[in-house]
Amino acid sequence: MEYSLQADHLTKLYNGQSPAVNDVTLRVRPGEFLTLLGPSGGGKTTTLRLLAGFETPTSGRIQIGDHIVADDSHFTPPEKRKVGMVFQDYALFPHVDVAGNIAFGLRGPRKEQSRRVERLLSLIGMTQFAERMPYELSGGQQQRVALARALAPNPDILLLDEPFSNLDTGLRAQVRTEVRHILLETGTTAIFVTHDQHEALSLSDEIAVIFDGKLIQVATPHVLYNRPVNMQVAKFVGDANFLPAEAHGMTADSRLGEVKLFHPKTGRVQLMIRPEALAVGIDNDGKPATVLWREFFGHFQRLGLALADGTELIAQAGVDRYYRRGDLVSVSLALPALAYDNESEHVLV
Repeated sequence: MEYSLQADHLTKLYNGQSPAVNDVTLRVRPGEFLTLLGPSGGGKTTTLRLLAGFETPTSGRIQIGDHIVADDSHFTPPEKRKVGMVFQDYALFPHVDVAGNIAFGLRGPRKEQSRRVERLLSLIGMTQFAERMPYELSGGQQQRVALARALAPNPDILLLDEPFSNLDTGLRAQVRTEVRHILLETGTTAIFVTHDQHEALSLSDEIAVIFDGKLIQVATPHVLYNRPVNMQVAKFVGDANFLPAEAHGMTADSRLGEVKLFHPKTGRVQLMIRPEALAVGIDNDGKPATVLWREFFGHFQRLGLALADGTELIAQAGVDRYYRRGDLVSVSLALPALAYDNESEHVLV
C-alpha cells in the first residue's frame, strides 16, 4: 500500500456559499505526520472533518488504505473508517476513570482489552493514574489520555484537531513533543490541524498550507520555510523581509547592494529575505543601518534595523554582542535570496 490516505479534488459547499474546501488533493504515506496549516476559518478543520466522516463532501473522493470511504456514490460513516480523533477539548467521559476512557472503543475478550489499556498507559507514562477521574488530571495529562483512547482501537489514521490549543505555552511545547514521540513509537499515520506555524514546522514530516479553502503548497518544513511558493505563504510562515530589486540572472541589484539569488530571474522582482539570512555587525562591509529596537531571547536577538534610505528590516543576530536602540551597525545578505515576480508573486520551487 503506497498511501494511508488519498483525497482527490475534495470540495465542500454550504448553502450556496463560497466553498469551505475547494478542490483539495492530498496524499499521506504510512507513518507520516502531515499538518494542515492555515489561518482560522481557512478550511483546514472542515478538511479534517471530511476525512473523518463528520461531513459529507459535495464532490471528490477519499480513500483510506485500500477502501474508498467517500465518493459520488458511496459514503462510509466515521465509526466504520478506522480513524481515530483527538479533539481540542479532549472530550473525555467525566464519569469514567482513565483506564475506562482508554478502553471505551475496544472490542474483544476482556483480557486482551486489559493488556491493550496497560500497554497504552505505559506508553503515555500514566500507569499510576489508571483509576483517576478526568477532573483529577492536569490539561497535559488529559490530552495524553485522549491520545491513548484514540490509539486504542489501532486506527489506520489519527486525526488531531488543534489538540494543544487549550494548554499554556510551556505545557503546550512539552505535550506536543510527547505526542510526537508516541506517534513515532507506534508508527501511526497522523493528520494534524493547526494555525500555529511553529507547531507545524517543529512537528511535521510534511505541511499542507490551506488559504480560503484552497490548497496552496504541500512541502517539507524545510522547503516550505525556505522556498514558499508565493509571498502569501512566505508572510504566513515565519518572519520575512521583502525588498524590490532588479534581477540579472543569478544576481539582483537591491537596497542591500548586489545579492545572489536562489533561482535565475530577470527584471523587477521582490526579494524574500528571512531575518537569519542577514549578517549584522560593526564592520562586515555591509550597508550602514541603525538599530530601531531589540528583542533578546537568550540564544539569539531579533533586531529592527533602518537602512540609510529609511528601509526597515528585521534581522536575527547572535548573542556575542548586545545591541541597543540607536546603535550603528552594518548589514549584508549572508545567503542567496528568493525572488518573486512582481506580477504573479510566484516563484518556481
